[in-house]
Amino acid sequence: MPERQVQSINPANGEVIESFTPLNAARIDTALDKAANRFRNWRTVPLAERAELLNRAAEVLEAKASEYARDITLEMGKPISQAEAEVKKCAAACRHYAEHGAAYLQDETISTEAHRAFVRHLPMGPVLAVMPWNFPFWQVFRFAAPALMAGNVGLLKHASNVWRSALNIEDVFHRAGFPEGCFQTLLIGSSEVESVIRDNRVKAVTLTGSGPAGRSVAAIAGDSIKPSLLELGGSDAFIVMPSADLGKAVKTAVTARIQNSGQSCIAGKRFFVHADIYDDFAKRFTTAFDALKVGDPMKADTDVGPLATLAIRDELADQVERSLKGGAERLTKERTVPGNGAWIAPQILADAHSGTPSTDEEMFGPVANLWKVSNLDDAITRANRSVFGLGSVLFSKEESEIDQAVRELEAGATFVNSMVASDPRLPFGGIKQSGYGRELAADGLRAFMNRKTVSVA
Repeated sequence: MPERQVQSINPANGEVIESFTPLNAARIDTALDKAANRFRNWRTVPLAERAELLNRAAEVLEAKASEYARDITLEMGKPISQAEAEVKKCAAACRHYAEHGAAYLQDETISTEAHRAFVRHLPMGPVLAVMPWNFPFWQVFRFAAPALMAGNVGLLKHASNVWRSALNIEDVFHRAGFPEGCFQTLLIGSSEVESVIRDNRVKAVTLTGSGPAGRSVAAIAGDSIKPSLLELGGSDAFIVMPSADLGKAVKTAVTARIQNSGQSCIAGKRFFVHADIYDDFAKRFTTAFDALKVGDPMKADTDVGPLATLAIRDELADQVERSLKGGAERLTKERTVPGNGAWIAPQILADAHSGTPSTDEEMFGPVANLWKVSNLDDAITRANRSVFGLGSVLFSKEESEIDQAVRELEAGATFVNSMVASDPRLPFGGIKQSGYGRELAADGLRAFMNRKTVSVA
């Protein structure tokens, strides 16, 4: 019987790019053995050597950014300029942990009656990363760079529509000179994830993805008494108050909503604008959306490419129609998009009613939802009705409003007068149904460490 194949489909035109053979049980077992055996040695490698290897990985990423970006765009459709920027951002993350990793891992001295007491950070072992397709490189490197610097080893289960990128990531670490087994890509489907998590050789799991996937992974990890970190969906609020720089607010709002063709967990998705400036904002916002260039993601001047799959396009189109039937008004003009592939026009829906996808669901694509609010209290109340709590944005120059938003918005981050962005220097993660735990900064490096208490009498 021929081995089962997984096909990679170009979402811009529906053409098959490449076929892959998933790992069978024996090859999965070999990979887990290799990871466990490598960890025993890798954990003893001096931090300076780990840092040097991460710097080499950054060099590989920068040298091959165009090649890796092309594969990203072919597989999941993001504009090529954004794909290349993503690869280079991964290089920055590697350099960040190479530079700061040793400081993040320093012993924490604690004053007690003992002669000496401190906390030491020790690696745990092989960590499984279950990663999504929307940022095929960045989501992985924001796990892998701190994990490897910490002395752990990585196992990647990537989304099946970006397996070429998954193999490219393994190639980065190979080219950089990491010992074999430090980072391995497992070409496996969702049905194999449970057995890998439960395997005694795997010590922890991190997932970026959907709510249902997060619940499943968390339940399996919990049943196995293993640490887990979840970064799930988001329906971020973007609030604009009268004191804001309106031009900057509109420009930022457009970028926040359509970056990655709108397929970002931390994208601004629900826009709440004060009544005093609502009409002006809505007019400018709509004009900017209507001017967006939709087309070939391989062209540098394209703003919005196709969505990653036909299924994702169809789900978003259904959400739009249900919101319109539920009372929303479409502000943007009708436009023609390419006939083949997973295309959908960027659009703005205004004044959607409660109980519709615009208010209650994450809309993963270039669709913005806009409402008029009477004051900041009103905006925050509406923002907090979401089950999600990943990021949030406030545009205001009033310190009292900034303080209130930081204090009251239910989210893992609040960015003021700028869009939400992940940054290796800042902790990243959400609350509520957006997950738990923090990636990046020192938090990300310590996420899968044994914080061992040491007391010397």
